[in-house]
Amino acid sequence: MRLLFDQGTPVPLRRSFEPHEVATAFERGWAALQNGALLSAAEEQGFELFVTTDKNLRYQQDLTTRRIAIMVLWTTSWPDLRPHAVAVAAAGLAMHPGEYRDLPRPT
Repeated sequence: MRLLFDQGTPVPLRRSFEPHEVATAFERGWAALQNGALLSAAEEQGFELFVTTDKNLRYQQDLTTRRIAIMVLWTTSWPDLRPHAVAVAAAGLAMHPGEYRDLPRPT
């Protein structure tokens, strides 16, 4: 699976997705792209999962025609995510094309 991390997604989380390919918007030179253009570029390049912390994405974009799965994390903080990294990766890898999922903060 090919994954794209948005700005704000903690980069150390990528280790939890090994051996899958993980790139960041910054690494791809897409840091200046707005959400719609970023999602289109990701889909054109064959990315299957977009991991973001932008909780407003679903309200800013029409996601009904998207092929890429979108997973929204509850935080940008790596220390908060680290204990849940394996579960986050499992949730992301289980997603289907076009699916949108807000991951709630674990209790």
